[in-house]
Amino acid sequence: MRWRGREQSGNVEDRRGMSGRRIGGIGGVGAIVVALIAMYFGQDPSVVLQGLNEGAEPAADSNAPYQESAHEAESRQMIAVVLKDTETTWHQIFSAAGKQYQEPRLVMFTKAVQSACGSADAAMGPFYCPGDNQVYIDLSFFDELKSRFGAPGDFAQAYVVAHEVGHHVQNLLGTSAQVHRARQQSSEAEANAMSVRLELQADCYAGIWAHHADASRQLLESGDVEEGLAAATAIGDDRLQMQSRGYVTPESFTHGSSEQRVRWFKRGLTSGHPKDCNTFDAANRSP
Repeated sequence: MRWRGREQSGNVEDRRGMSGRRIGGIGGVGAIVVALIAMYFGQDPSVVLQGLNEGAEPAADSNAPYQESAHEAESRQMIAVVLKDTETTWHQIFSAAGKQYQEPRLVMFTKAVQSACGSADAAMGPFYCPGDNQVYIDLSFFDELKSRFGAPGDFAQAYVVAHEVGHHVQNLLGTSAQVHRARQQSSEAEANAMSVRLELQADCYAGIWAHHADASRQLLESGDVEEGLAAATAIGDDRLQMQSRGYVTPESFTHGSSEQRVRWFKRGLTSGHPKDCNTFDAANRSP
């Protein structure tokens, strides 16, 4: 991906090396367990975590500056460029629709972090918090994406960032709030299905960014699309479930199968139009 030498976003906050714990709150492994239980019962884990951490006091943060490696510095610079490019893309799309795009912030952290959605451990992976309009990511996830999931490459990392920005777009458009309300009134299976469609739409939005980044700014190089597709494949619910427990239960999916994630990313990549990312339309509900 041709990202070196390009403009970086000013909306990146570096919290690496800081403590993400809250005294009296839930953090680390506890947060993971609570989040998994919440998702199992069809609830929004961010809301549950927020409730458990209300009233807790932030733990003291270290004042020592974080010492990043050369590898981490490159990842930091790359995601700042990608974030800036997503800003350019979505400003243009929103403006064409007569709307104003509000840029999210991206928070880099290590091990654990405190957000408006509660405490989160790095093991939960990158996430977007609608409560503060921020994307959170521990850069070590990119190493895991390569070593554990077999999806190396800078564009695979860019896909992850663009997917989380896609959730921000959903938040701005009111889609996230609508789905959240609907899930609260639905069965577990129905709630999971709605979560899948929300995630697949974010995949499609990531594809839309890639479409515009390539068509307007020639950011993509040969092999980049394959890297993005490999990442989408690697983090499909079916593949993750098979790796972790040896069998697959589609009714418990919350993000979509590998095939679904690839299909919707490719749809956004080919189209470049948000109207083609309506995963909630009845015509798009085939497995």
